[in-house]
Amino acid sequence: MDKKRIAILGDGGWGTALALVLARKGLQPILWGAFPEYLDKMYSDRENKNFLPGITLPSLISFEHNLEKVISDNNIIVVAIPTAYLRSTAERITKINCKGKIFVSCTKGIEQNTLLTPYHILQKYVNNAEIAVLSGPSHAEEVARAVPTCVVVAAHDENVASEIQDVYMEERFRVYTSSDVIGLEYGGALKNVIAIAAGICDGLKFGSNTKAALLSRGLQEIVRLGCACGSQKETFFGLSGMGDLVTTCFSEFGRNRHVGERIGKGEKIKDILKSMQMVAEGVNTTKSAYALAEKHEVEMPIVTEVYRILYEDKDPLQSISDLMMRTSKSESE
Repeated sequence: MDKKRIAILGDGGWGTALALVLARKGLQPILWGAFPEYLDKMYSDRENKNFLPGITLPSLISFEHNLEKVISDNNIIVVAIPTAYLRSTAERITKINCKGKIFVSCTKGIEQNTLLTPYHILQKYVNNAEIAVLSGPSHAEEVARAVPTCVVVAAHDENVASEIQDVYMEERFRVYTSSDVIGLEYGGALKNVIAIAAGICDGLKFGSNTKAALLSRGLQEIVRLGCACGSQKETFFGLSGMGDLVTTCFSEFGRNRHVGERIGKGEKIKDILKSMQMVAEGVNTTKSAYALAEKHEVEMPIVTEVYRILYEDKDPLQSISDLMMRTSKSESE
């Protein structure tokens, strides 16, 4: 396979950062986005001013409006499209022959109505192609600035995982492999819900004790639901689980943590979302995680309280009180 023929679907911060990693290796990625006028602006400015301001885009990165051409002309298709828009894009790929291609999902979420992960959405529409998942603690703002970052790529075929590992591995972007596709997806999606809770704690000006407890107990909930959905437990203690959870809950770049912080300060979710240009996946994922927990009869008290705050307008302080005063349990429960 010609590894230099790589396209990236999604011109947001994450898609652009993934293109920059490849350009640093001397590869020539092609970036596709849903809005041609914005792609043209990125081309003329050599900058993604909306999502990665101040980062110069080298001439090795090119831009293409035509989705069919992008898919047909490239062997590796990196998908960095928000979950809410993934299906509509994937539907456009159905009629394209994708035999011999590898699609790499870098999307972190769970579709609301179907409760499907990005991998399963792509699987429904991409014909005759291999599908891998790339995840881990990797804020676009840091990856774009070549801050040392480690991620994981998972595929059911170890040769496919190794192929993508080789494509993306470079001095400031280390890639590990895994076979637990579903584990990577649930780790990447569910940590965003806990990040909203972490932000709420920040907004309420709680301390390190609170956040440490939140992350520990939140990880327990991620493990319970992930395993109920077919994941391997050990995956959640690695980069795509605990690693991603930590960075999302503490980083200044964490959009979901930012949403939670504003809630903790008294803002309403509808007003917060109206003011945001970037997508905070955790808001939609909260509803999906809540539904999955009910479906699989998995107890997820933190996720439940985040759901009630976001969708039932529950007072965050009351949620904290209700969590703290739950029935006494063993830590293993």
